[in-house]
Amino acid sequence: MDEAWYRLGMLLVLIAGVWEGPVAIVFRLYTDRRPNVLTAANYLPAPWCYVAAVGAMIVAFAVIAFLDTRHKRVLALAKRSDAG
Repeated sequence: MDEAWYRLGMLLVLIAGVWEGPVAIVFRLYTDRRPNVLTAANYLPAPWCYVAAVGAMIVAFAVIAFLDTRHKRVLALAKRSDAG
């Protein structure tokens, strides 16, 4: 994959993780908005919505770490093949 695709993937996962994590918690605590598709964790009852939001954030950061590691490995292989 191209470097831009890794960056785009990391950006999209970051946006989804932040939206389903802290933003969902802020909507739950400080607004009277009903849950919708964009804040899916808020469909759960009170203690579990926070667990789901934190879990979504942890999964997003794990996927970002995986993509970053894979991206660095691909760049190292490309650099090695150009040098050799």
